[in-house]
Amino acid sequence: SSSAASDVYKRQGQTMNGSPARTRLYHRKYVILFAALLVACFCLSAGAEWKPADGPLMTKWARDVSPENVHAEYPRPQMVRRQWLNLIGLWDYAICPKDNGQPKEFDGRILVPFPVESALSGVMKPVGPDNRLWYRRTFEVPRQWGEGIRILLNFGAVDWDATVWVNGMKVGSHQGGYDPFTFDVTHAIKPEQPQTIVVSVWDPTDASTQPRGKQVRNPHGIWYTAVTGIWQTVWLEPVSRRSIEGLKLTPDVDGSRLIVEIGTKLTRSDSVSVEVSANG
Repeated sequence: SSSAASDVYKRQGQTMNGSPARTRLYHRKYVILFAALLVACFCLSAGAEWKPADGPLMTKWARDVSPENVHAEYPRPQMVRRQWLNLIGLWDYAICPKDNGQPKEFDGRILVPFPVESALSGVMKPVGPDNRLWYRRTFEVPRQWGEGIRILLNFGAVDWDATVWVNGMKVGSHQGGYDPFTFDVTHAIKPEQPQTIVVSVWDPTDASTQPRGKQVRNPHGIWYTAVTGIWQTVWLEPVSRRSIEGLKLTPDVDGSRLIVEIGTKLTRSDSVSVEVSANG
């Protein structure tokens, strides 16, 4: 009846009013639970964007691959830098006719750095010499990197002909499927906002004369499936205006010595001291 319901309401109100701390505790629990549900839903939706394609030959380790755990280590054994930003993970991709410009709409998501023909990319589609593969993703420059630095964009390897834009500005091109390359993108970075990187890749495979190993468009026998696009780590790193760009180490066995050549970003007016140590 209405009087019974009123008594219950009053008892509940007295209980809640009589214990403000308990009321706050209930509210806090609900807020925490709601936040946990939001995080779980976000993770599930992100994971739903990608899954391996059904490849004909999958190893037992393939099921452990995900956008969150692929190649998290620093990619370069020499010249390891403490500050860096890993850009591998899910990118937008599109396969378009070779002579078309940058697409406005992309076909889906690809897990970089797996080639587009592979199952772990989540795509497993051929590209061929008549088409071009496009990539796109956004990133933010970490604030702790500070100001007065140069920002380098590094690619471990892209097969074969790659052109890169940052925020709509072309920062460079590179041909070669097996060697790393770097672009200084400092001039293309916009302060205090997300940055957009776009990569265009053309790979003729066995329709041209570039080094390609045993890759062919029609794999059979001892011939392999083509590898197109980004297939090694992509990363950003900050460096000072004066920095080491590379090392060339040449052993001289007969002379019992090691010749070290250091590539630097310097001007003629810079004064540099070098310290060399061995065995610690």
